[in-house]
Amino acid sequence: MKSLAEQHVWITGGGTGIGRAIALALAPEVASIVISGRSPDSLAETIQLAAKDAAKDAAKDAGEHAGKLRAAPLDVADRPAVMLAEAGMPKVDLLINCAGMNTAKRTIHDIDPADWDRVMTVNATGAFNTIKACLPRMREHGGGLVVNISSVAGKRAVPLGGVAYNASKFAMTALGTSVTLEERQNGIRVTNIYPGEVNTPILDRRPVPVSDEHKARILQPEDVAAAVLMVVRLPLRAHIPELVIKPISQDYA
Repeated sequence: MKSLAEQHVWITGGGTGIGRAIALALAPEVASIVISGRSPDSLAETIQLAAKDAAKDAAKDAGEHAGKLRAAPLDVADRPAVMLAEAGMPKVDLLINCAGMNTAKRTIHDIDPADWDRVMTVNATGAFNTIKACLPRMREHGGGLVVNISSVAGKRAVPLGGVAYNASKFAMTALGTSVTLEERQNGIRVTNIYPGEVNTPILDRRPVPVSDEHKARILQPEDVAAAVLMVVRLPLRAHIPELVIKPISQDYA
C-alpha cells in the first residue's frame, strides 16, 4: 500500500467550511490536492491559507504546501464538468465529497420544488457524479478511498435539516454503502462521516439566525478534518464504513 505522502486527493466543496479545513489538514500529508467549488475566489483563499499555515513554521517553505493545492472551479451538479475535471487530474487516490447546501425554507409545505431539486442534485447526485468519475481509474490503480461528508441528518431525519436536506443525506448514505459493497473486491472503500452541527457558512441558511455563542459550542470544521485524517491514515486492510462526530452538547439517539 502506498503511503499517504504518495497519494493524490480531490476535495469538493473545498472553498469554505469543512472542505477547506480538510484541505489545510491534508496539505502537509499528501502528494497533491485538487480542490473544487463554485467560487474561484474562495478556492484561491484556501490555497493562500495553506501557504500562511506553512509560513508559521520557519522550517517549512511557505509555498511548499500551497504548491500542492490546485483549484478546479466547478459545480458538482454539472456532470460533464466533473468528468472533464477528473480526466485532467494525474490520478485520484482519495476523493472527499464535501460539497453541500441547504435552503432557508425547509418544510414540505414551504419548500419550492426548484429548491428541492437543487439540494438533491448538489448533495446526492453531486457525490454520485464525482464517485462515478473517479472509480474507473481507482480500479485501474488497484484501489482508492472515498470519504463522504454527510450529516447526522443522513442517519435520522430531523426537522432542523428539512425535508430536502434529510432526503439528500440519506441518499448519500445509501450511495456510499452501496459503492463499498460493489467495489471492495477492487480495493475501493467508502467511509460515510456524519457530523452533527458544525460552524460553517451553511448555518447562514438557517430559518432562525444562529448566535455566536451557539456557533462556539458546536463542532468546528477542524474537528471534522481531524476525524478525516484518522480515517485516511488507516491501512488498506482497515475500513470504517460509518463515523458519527457531534458536539458533546448535542443529543444523538
